[in-house]
Amino acid sequence: MIPIKVVGAASNTAPNTAPRSPAASALQYLKPGALNLSALPPLSLYIHFPWCVRKCPYCDFNSHEARGKFPEQEYLDAVRLDLEQSLPLIWGRKIYTVFIGGGTPSLMSAEGLDRLLSDVRTLLPLDLDAEITMEANPGTFEAEKFKSYRASGVNRLSIGIQSFNADHLKALGRIHDDNEAMRAVEIAQANFDNFNLDLMYALPTQTLAQARRDLDTALTFKPPHLSLYHLTMEPNTVFAKYPPVLPDDDASADMQDMIAEVTLAAGYGHYEVSAYAQPGRRAKHNLNYWEFGDYLGIGAGAHSKISFPHRVLRQVRYKQPESFINAARAGNPVQEEHEIARADMGFEFMLNTLRLTAGFSPNLFGERTGMAINAIDAMLDAAEAKGLLYLDHKIIRPTELGQRFLNDLQQMFLGD
Repeated sequence: MIPIKVVGAASNTAPNTAPRSPAASALQYLKPGALNLSALPPLSLYIHFPWCVRKCPYCDFNSHEARGKFPEQEYLDAVRLDLEQSLPLIWGRKIYTVFIGGGTPSLMSAEGLDRLLSDVRTLLPLDLDAEITMEANPGTFEAEKFKSYRASGVNRLSIGIQSFNADHLKALGRIHDDNEAMRAVEIAQANFDNFNLDLMYALPTQTLAQARRDLDTALTFKPPHLSLYHLTMEPNTVFAKYPPVLPDDDASADMQDMIAEVTLAAGYGHYEVSAYAQPGRRAKHNLNYWEFGDYLGIGAGAHSKISFPHRVLRQVRYKQPESFINAARAGNPVQEEHEIARADMGFEFMLNTLRLTAGFSPNLFGERTGMAINAIDAMLDAAEAKGLLYLDHKIIRPTELGQRFLNDLQQMFLGD
């Protein structure tokens, strides 16, 4: 089956390597190295908000139950410190997209969100047309608060609907019901002209007809963007320990086929494994991940990928909110950092770009990795021979078979 997770700010791993201070890292990483990037890629900002009302049994993201009041001001103070301490790594670079993820960022007060975006604007050069997305849980929707979010600068919402079916929402451990899901979309429509609806399929006991009903309900709201995820059992989750009964592979495949047919008929372009958009409404932030762009991740457990002329750096912040706050106060919230080895660069690039249904230009490989495309010629030829990949001098893209067996295709680019 195809994977569902976006590879980016919340899902990469790094070896346990002691980080230097940001200023020292900047000087070190500007030295000559193994790569030769002709230009730096676009830069995005990811901000992690780690608290939620209740941890969902399928969730493996860095989220922590709030259990009452959480230290919003102390956390925002630490996020600002994190951002200030990271500036030497990105001097002079413009931010094209911002994504506030979690956890449940919509637990944040209107005043807290306003302060957060004010800090971002004060410290960073934001593009005039920057896409600023905030994740939101339907169980936290308050009309006035979302009006304030919009007034503070959030111009895109990503709403975790997951299902419009009350029984399936209960099985997924969601804090909202079907009526709250509908109301959340209505509030989003009234305040935002750009929003995404997250839906999941292949849910416990779900039938093809029920999956179709969820999708049809979502489409009645004419969302600019849809994210349609296949439920999977991620390690270290409640569902992994106590797995529910899920639809079999044939039923899941029927749901995928239905989704492809219905979204196409409704005018949505399927441009990434789980992403469907109306014309001109692709998610700019996630697209930057999938095109192997750069992102600075701040906040508890956030991941960064930052390019320099001769190397690419990955970082991971401390995951526990208290540990992150204390580390930021101490002057360095980065727990792990490492350079991507030249031998791993091809796999890292393909892991992301192969998620794009239309593929990518061979020139992009050189631009983002600092290496010639012939570094992965043998792997490209092997994938083409298996019918998983189409390639010519203008485009490299997964075939329909390659999209179905994307895990297998991606693994062909692992180094020895």
